[in-house]
Amino acid sequence: MIKTKSVYDKEEEENGIRVLVTRFWPRGVRKEEQDFWMKDLGPEAWVIKKWKAGEMTWDAFKREYREEFKKDERKRELLHELKVIIKSAKKRDVTLLCTCREDEHCHRTLLKEMLVKGGI
Repeated sequence: MIKTKSVYDKEEEENGIRVLVTRFWPRGVRKEEQDFWMKDLGPEAWVIKKWKAGEMTWDAFKREYREEFKKDERKRELLHELKVIIKSAKKRDVTLLCTCREDEHCHRTLLKEMLVKGGI
C-alpha cells in the first residue's frame, strides 16, 4: 500500500519504506530516517514559491506539477524507479514523505494518485 505523511510526523514501523519526495532537504531531519530521497520528484522551486505565496490556485499547482512529468524525462525515470521500489516492497507499505503538514494540498498526494491510477 502507498501511504503519505509529513516527514515531521513520528516515524513508525508501519510506514514501511520511507521515500522523501521533496526538492529541498527538511531542517532537523536525519538522513538515516529515510530509505530514499528522490528530490527531483518534488515540484520545481518556482511552482512551490508561487503556491506558498498564494499566487497560484491549487488547480493551477496540480496542472503545473503534472506538466513537469510530461516535459521532464528525469521525472518520468524517477517515477518509474519509485514504481520499482513499490513493487519490490512486496507486502511492505511505502510512505511518500514531504515537509507539508497536511495531505490535502501537497504534491505527495498528487504523486500517489499518479502511481495508483497509472497516469500523469
